[in-house]
Amino acid sequence: MPTSARAAPPALLLVVALTTWMTVGRALSPVEAIRAEVAEISMGALDRKVPEPVTTDEVGRLARTMNEMLGRLRASADRQRQFVSDASHELRSPLAGMRAELEVALAHHRDADWPHTADDVLEDLGRVQRLVDQLLVLARIDEGAPMSGDSPVDLDELVLREARRARERNGLVVDVRGVSGGRVRGDPDRLRQVVRNLVDNAASHARSRVTLGLQAQAGSAVLTVADDGPGIPPSERERIFERFTRLDEARATDQGGYGLGLAITREIVAAHGGTVEAEGASVGARLVVRLPLHDPTPQPPQPEAARS
Repeated sequence: MPTSARAAPPALLLVVALTTWMTVGRALSPVEAIRAEVAEISMGALDRKVPEPVTTDEVGRLARTMNEMLGRLRASADRQRQFVSDASHELRSPLAGMRAELEVALAHHRDADWPHTADDVLEDLGRVQRLVDQLLVLARIDEGAPMSGDSPVDLDELVLREARRARERNGLVVDVRGVSGGRVRGDPDRLRQVVRNLVDNAASHARSRVTLGLQAQAGSAVLTVADDGPGIPPSERERIFERFTRLDEARATDQGGYGLGLAITREIVAAHGGTVEAEGASVGARLVVRLPLHDPTPQPPQPEAARS
């Protein structure tokens, strides 16, 4: 066999290998560009993006998916930074107040009214404790922690219990004539917190009356909490569910509120597969919660005397 014929197969293999290497390298170069960019991205540079090829193949979809993930990480990091900043700001005020009051009392310890000072400090400590408790709830929610219970919950019992509590604490008229049976499924403690947050929010803004309602509608338990206070402007009806949002800063601070109650309420309701929103009302404010019924069969209203 001629020498040239014997040399042809190795030469052909070399050409094929070289061509394959160049083709694969050219095809994977966008992937390498994506890898190199991701390797340089840190938590402080989440605004960067990986290069997106103009193609619509797997590599292009990979790049777009990567950029969407980076966008979600950036949004999450921004929320976390804002959360820490807001929490620090809210904690600073009561802590500074306690320190100032104690320093004044110590500077004039002979003339200080120590029982009054102790009462003031304990009140501020209570505000700090409530804030820390709320922050812990939000932190657990942000971590995706599951609800600690999944059992049938009679929502009407929670509503009536919180109605009695509001009457005793605030001296308001709390109308529960519109409350009927409503059984849902979930975490009893968290659902109790939802009802309490809504009733406390209404009581803090009401002039004289809070109206509670609970009805079964189209497979949902619909809880309404209304007050005869100043109401919520239409432009603010979504913003009130954002963290640290207070439409009346001075009043909310005096009452120990930090603008977290409704944010926590929305998170808990969402975790139970429901929704909460502020709806228009002729007088005052009206918040509506919808939760899936445990038993979709409508339950007949119970007389007020039987439920009291």
